[in-house]
Amino acid sequence: MYLNKAMVYGNLTRDPEARALPSGGQVCSFGLATTRVFKKADGSKQEQVEFHNIVVFGRQAENCAQYLKKGSTAYVEGRIKTRSWEKDGVKHYKTEIQADK
Repeated sequence: MYLNKAMVYGNLTRDPEARALPSGGQVCSFGLATTRVFKKADGSKQEQVEFHNIVVFGRQAENCAQYLKKGSTAYVEGRIKTRSWEKDGVKHYKTEIQADK
């Protein structure tokens, strides 16, 4: 059995961008920053920030677009997905969290 699960809790780095899919469904994407604070060997505190791309579909996408804004705190649960596409002969990759909750 394999497991692909991501759980992140952080602050939105930008306002959610909502779009309609050709099928009529909704998709919403936004960035989420998580911060890890730890002590270095010399005893000083160090902060490490990670930035995550989040994608939400369906009714939850509509809720995210309506209630979230830049700076809001959010908890996201989902799976990690990497997309690839080719543009001008160059292959591009983007890793994002596809939110379930």
